[in-house]
Amino acid sequence: MSRAARKKSSDGVYHVMSRSISEIDLFSSDEDKDHYLRLLSKYVKKYHCRIYSYCLMSNHVHIFIDTLGFDISRLMHSLNTAYVCWFNKKHKRHGHLFQGRFISRIVTGGIQGARLSAYIHNNPSDISGYSGREESYPYSSYGIITGIREDKYDLVDKEYVLSLFREGEIVTGEQYKTYVENMKDAADETGKDVECESVEYEYKRILPVIMRNMDIKDVLAKIRLMIKKPVEIMMRTKWKRECSKIRAFVTYILRTLCGQTYSQICGYIGNMSVSGVSVLTDMGYKLSCSEPKFYSMFVRLIENQET
Repeated sequence: MSRAARKKSSDGVYHVMSRSISEIDLFSSDEDKDHYLRLLSKYVKKYHCRIYSYCLMSNHVHIFIDTLGFDISRLMHSLNTAYVCWFNKKHKRHGHLFQGRFISRIVTGGIQGARLSAYIHNNPSDISGYSGREESYPYSSYGIITGIREDKYDLVDKEYVLSLFREGEIVTGEQYKTYVENMKDAADETGKDVECESVEYEYKRILPVIMRNMDIKDVLAKIRLMIKKPVEIMMRTKWKRECSKIRAFVTYILRTLCGQTYSQICGYIGNMSVSGVSVLTDMGYKLSCSEPKFYSMFVRLIENQET
């Protein structure tokens, strides 16, 4: 029996939940949780997404995420595959770790987002020592949003959640804490059928969705004009140092802005493995962060998108 197609949103705002298989916990130590958060930070920055809330429990994870148009399946596949490889190597095991596909639900507005955030942040109430002080749990964004803890991995856009309660106004962390406490017995994971008088409006998107299906020929033509070199030839020229950065940057663009899979990029470049393309994509991302030339090109490509 074929599995149902995943529902996706053009706006790309989701509640994501991943759970481990029954015989093993997803995290066996704080070190595991820290590594997962490092990977989450890496991939949301690499693909230009936003995290609004999260909570890591022993056998599952909740994430409230805005992909800004990036494909949620590709993001979570990258994240979960990287974590499984690290976890299995560390714990000298092999095989599956996650229980089937991750679950994703589309978040449609401010009311649902506020309830979802409260639900996620109330999860630690079942952990010994954290009932009634859920904001102190170190592997949740609750303490970050309320201002009692630093955002160690620079993960959370905390103003988003604090802006869900009054249009044009940011509530305080203490006000948000009161809301979460009041929702402890009422909020569920879908945010349905829960009264919430403090939420007065549906969320209006502030951050623009980034176009993720740009035409490859159009993108290459724009990059060719920027660097004044034959980028198509450089992409297929190996073992030349002058071409390596361009190959890496263009590979990153094909993945991030053109919606190409690693396999599709392999076919375009020719004679390269999926793992090789993955390495090139990482190199391209680092170039866009560290070198002004490539950062400028990335910004220009986004700014020139048709709306």
